[in-house]
Parts: sequence; structure tokens; C-alpha cells
Amino acid sequence: MHSYDTHYLFVLSRGWKKILAFALVTSLAGAGLSLLFPLQYSSSIRMLVIQRQLSASDPYTAIKASERISDNLSQIIYTTSFYDKVMGSKFNIDKSVFKADEISKRKQWSQMISTQVIRDSGMLIVTVYHVNPAQAEQISRAIAFILSTEGTFYIDGGNLDIKLVDDPLISKYPVKPNIPVNAVLGLMLGLIIGTGYVLAGARKHSVFGS
Repeated sequence: MHSYDTHYLFVLSRGWKKILAFALVTSLAGAGLSLLFPLQYSSSIRMLVIQRQLSASDPYTAIKASERISDNLSQIIYTTSFYDKVMGSKFNIDKSVFKADEISKRKQWSQMISTQVIRDSGMLIVTVYHVNPAQAEQISRAIAFILSTEGTFYIDGGNLDIKLVDDPLISKYPVKPNIPVNAVLGLMLGLIIGTGYVLAGARKHSVFGS
């Protein structure tokens, strides 16, 4: 090991308390800042997309076709048209939480919804985030209902099945903002800043002391 490597290790070993202090402060700051935002629960559903005319003759092609359709549906869910159908459904959804102006309403809706397509399966996962877990469940059920009954309206072709295969799974605890993750990220940032501070201080001291 080179002499300058040994020197830096020595400096860090002497300054570990400062590095730890930086890490703890930024970790607490990350967790504290998370509490400034409303805590939200999640409700996730899993939908299966099947093209009937392809499923028996060519399973691979059918899966790829279903995957493309799932990709399309995952984007359609974010649209105003789909939002209007969800809000107009029979489910008990509190519409008062949405802003009146169109820009704010679209932003709220896009932040409330998360979609994920599971590759090589034709499955679409939709997750709804809400401060009220009961409302998250109602919105996710409405999304499943619209996809199952009117999903073909958005896709060209009638030989299509869109089925709910997993009922809403509601988180027991708030998942957004993710306080543990933000605390860990703050800890890592603090370690980096603290290390830089200690090394910069040692270098400055050596320059002025030489």
C-alpha cells in the first residue's frame, strides 16, 4: 500500500466521529423531511390480459401480443378519459380530493397511480396510493372493473380477455414517502459529505502546516 493511501486511512480513522455525526444528521434530516409529506397507503391489483384467437395456436406470439396490449393499457390508465370512467363508476370514491383545474387534476391522478407490466406473462400490476387505505382500495377496484368491462374499447380487436386475477392488496402501513429508504439515503449522503469534509480539513491543515 502506498504511503498516501496509508495517510488517508489514518486521517479517516481519526475523523470517524465527525463522519458519523454528518451521517446521523443527514439521516435524521431525510427521515424528518419525509414527514412533511402526507403518509399514503397502497392498494395493488393484478390483471391478466389474454388474446383468445392466439392463445391456442401460438402461445409465444399470444404472450408477446398480450404484453404489448398490457403496455398500452398501462399508459391509458393515466389518461383523462380513463380517469373520468373511474370517477363515474359505481364505487365509493371521494372525488373532492381532486383539484378542479385540469392541469392539477391530471398531475394528482398520475401521482396517485403506478403501473407495471410483468414481462413474458401478459400481466399488468396497478398500484393506487392514497392517504386513506379504504379509498385506495375503492379506486383500485374501480380501475379493475373498467379494465375488465371496457378495456377492449381502448384496444383494437374484440378477441380479448382482461381479468382480475389478484384482488386489491392493501398495505398495512404507509408506503409513501418511504421513510426508511430516505433515512438510508440521507445516511449515505452524510457519509460521503463527512468523508469529504474530514479529508479536505486534513489536506488544508497539511498545506498550511508545510
